[in-house]
Amino acid sequence: MVFFHRSDKAGKQILYFFVFSFAIYNFTPLINTITMPRVYDLCARIQNGFRSRLQTIAIPETKMNLAICNVLYREGFLSSVTRGNHVGPDVEYTPTTNENVATRRLWLSLKYKDNMPTLNKLSVVSKPSKKVTFSVNEMKSVASGRRAKFIKPLQPGEIAVMNTNRGVLELQEAIKKNVGGEVLCRAS
Repeated sequence: MVFFHRSDKAGKQILYFFVFSFAIYNFTPLINTITMPRVYDLCARIQNGFRSRLQTIAIPETKMNLAICNVLYREGFLSSVTRGNHVGPDVEYTPTTNENVATRRLWLSLKYKDNMPTLNKLSVVSKPSKKVTFSVNEMKSVASGRRAKFIKPLQPGEIAVMNTNRGVLELQEAIKKNVGGEVLCRAS
């Protein structure tokens, strides 16, 4: 809303009131895309939780976050992944509906060995500004210790999480299934 105030010749006050409803209407799709959690938000939350030595952390419940956390759980970086709300993990199963979707969270139990975190670094590879996709041959070269595109090779104990047409997979699983895809993040 914009208000304009001026005087006319007779000294009367005239108040001009303009409502730019088209501006509010045009920016609503932009607002909805800003609030959507991304992969880099997940990586930052998990890495900050490990650095703070927390036992459990809560992240927004989305299909992508659940798939990435399941890969990290299978690879041994997390103790458990449970669904819950903003207060804590669910005791019994509660489905996610349109009414409770804003309060639903994934509760991750972080894993430590000898009081040291099992996950040292979780970094994003593919960003919204630069998508990084690999073919099977490029994935094999990264896994075997050679550089592909601008991505450094995987070190021993490091994994890469891929988004393929068969779901979110670890790099070695994607090579076994012979599918390429987008490199989301790498964890060591």
